[in-house]
Amino acid sequence: MHIPPLPLTRDLVLVGGGHTHALLLRKWGMDPLPGARVTVINPGPTAPYSGMLPGYVAGHYDRSELDIDLVRLARFAGARVILGAVDGIDTDRQEIHVPGRPPVGFDVASVNVGITSDMPAMPGFAEHAVPAKPLGPFAAEWAAYLAGSGPASVVVIGGGIAGVELVMAMAHALGAKGRPAQVTLIDNAIALTATKPKAAETIRRAMQDLGVEVIENAAINRIASDHVALQDGRKIPAGFVTGAAGARPYGWIEKTGLDLEDGFIRVNSYLQSSDPVVFAAGDCAHLTDNPRPKAGVYAVREAPVLFDNLRAALGAGRMRKYVPQKDYLKLISLGGKSALGERLGLSHSGAMMWKWKNHIDRTFMNKFRDLPQMKPPALPRAHAAGLVEVLGEKPMCGGCGAKVGRGALQVALKSQPDPVRPDIIPLPGDDAALLQTGGVRQVMTSDHLRAFTNDPALMARIAAVHALGDVWAMGATPQAATATIILPRMSAALQRRTMSEIMSIAGDVMRDAGADIVGGHSSMGDEMTIGFTLTGLCDADPITLAGGQPSDCLILTKPIGSGVLMAAEMAGQANGAWVAAAFRHMAQPQGKAARILAGAHAMTDVTGFGLAGHLQGICDASGCGAMMDLGAVEVMDGAQELTDRGVRSTLFADNRAIAPALPAEGKAALIFDPQTAGGLLAAVAAADADTVLNDLRNAGYPAMAIGELTDAPGLRLQD
Repeated sequence: MHIPPLPLTRDLVLVGGGHTHALLLRKWGMDPLPGARVTVINPGPTAPYSGMLPGYVAGHYDRSELDIDLVRLARFAGARVILGAVDGIDTDRQEIHVPGRPPVGFDVASVNVGITSDMPAMPGFAEHAVPAKPLGPFAAEWAAYLAGSGPASVVVIGGGIAGVELVMAMAHALGAKGRPAQVTLIDNAIALTATKPKAAETIRRAMQDLGVEVIENAAINRIASDHVALQDGRKIPAGFVTGAAGARPYGWIEKTGLDLEDGFIRVNSYLQSSDPVVFAAGDCAHLTDNPRPKAGVYAVREAPVLFDNLRAALGAGRMRKYVPQKDYLKLISLGGKSALGERLGLSHSGAMMWKWKNHIDRTFMNKFRDLPQMKPPALPRAHAAGLVEVLGEKPMCGGCGAKVGRGALQVALKSQPDPVRPDIIPLPGDDAALLQTGGVRQVMTSDHLRAFTNDPALMARIAAVHALGDVWAMGATPQAATATIILPRMSAALQRRTMSEIMSIAGDVMRDAGADIVGGHSSMGDEMTIGFTLTGLCDADPITLAGGQPSDCLILTKPIGSGVLMAAEMAGQANGAWVAAAFRHMAQPQGKAARILAGAHAMTDVTGFGLAGHLQGICDASGCGAMMDLGAVEVMDGAQELTDRGVRSTLFADNRAIAPALPAEGKAALIFDPQTAGGLLAAVAAADADTVLNDLRNAGYPAMAIGELTDAPGLRLQD
């Protein structure tokens, strides 16, 4: 008997990918709560770890070593990840607002967004400085400045622990590069007041040894492009200015209606806000029962308590109190591979302290790199022959990677008789049908996708762009659409939320393309599938597969590699930044590209059969062959690396059989990779190719010329 997955009944939304939420997701992956749908919302696919920032600035760590990969972590936890910056929470409607997408509903929410060190009130800061937090933009700006040459001038505003760590790291990095540098720390009071006198003296000596000038009790008048002007008239040279003075909450928090303390969310000992279904942790929270300074150690220690209390709020277990420790070991980087440790008034510094800090930081980060491997259930001892081979060693892909192979599809279609209706115009292998209705030529197509992301809004956007591809490829104008949606089993409330997200985004995409959604059908099943049936109108002769001519230039409007990236992501093997970039490619509509390519002799969209399979379709219908310049074919970030590791989509073998004479190793393997919402592949007259390419690139498409059609049949790769 088939046992379906348990239904989803409650939405838990995690706002921000801070340390507390990252640890919570890891724990959730090992002990999920049945019935709970978990969502994490973060501006980007990674969350930088603040503890290693000074080491990165100093040059001791690579940029990638700072990042917690939230996309991979969310996959491990069975959570959906939404990439966007939250700008509001409506506690009355229990909705979270992210620009560019429908509201995200919740039953329980938790906020762990950290803080910012932005200084909007300081004249010139927004134009000429970069805050130390959030860490991502700061790290990128610092890397660009450090990569320069010639004399450097750096100013750090703020004489707390964060400021002195940064200023020493910058001085060390500039010295290691051999760049003459004037490095200055400015504070409007006395620096290092949060440390004991002995530790403060050690840090001051370290700054002096690094050539850092410390200016205290100095108010800043304004920041200019090349200096910081003090109110006493002094001008401090500054080619790079950063602010690490204090901690500021994000502005949107004050509009939530939650009780706040200086802009931070007030929470009780259970980490609950004034709204009992909204929790908060880390630096954005104020512990009303036991106030503590902003420090990562508290965010880390809050994670297991928040995990239990969120589950209790969702209906499982009882809440417990978080009791923060009174003091903790402060480990302060001193620029080079040296650090100072301080606790309970005692301090010690040197290389051993750096090694200890490095050990702690790397151990923390390894929790997210070495995720436990959860073994799939074993097969029954008795099973039918062929089960192991069909099941394979990896999970079935989503998107076009889950399509039926071309061979099986062609056999099934060949059994169908030719159309007998006079208003159906036969086409040579095109995915869309051409109808003659009252003197108007109309194309009709249908497509659907098995979900490869748990975000229904993103999946709807990609599925809509994908379904529109057949209409655009024929040079038609989208007209009307119906939606076909299968949701996993869920409560009525979650059905309403999910359908609202899907239809809102799908409607936006279709309207932008010139079509209206006029209806559809829905049902529930084991997993999410989204599809659309579309019609389009042809004002001119449709562009089919059959018009290609020898010497035509082959133009492709998107890079390839989405199949291998989605296969790796579903297996927890893909870098989150690669996945996010692939999503952006897949979500890019092709309507403008289709209009630019209106004069193409032949055109198709590159989807399930891969680049080689769809090019073969043009060649077969046009009665010619093709020479492909493999070096000119652009691939998505990470696709080549994953291919070299042996990652393949489940449809790869079927696609490989379409052109068995071609090589299938290295980069060549990617021409057999099934694409979801792939680019348009057009055969364009050689004389027009440069103009068309230029127009496509000016319109925002990463278009490329990848070869030409030939008299000789078959596909070949250019040497």
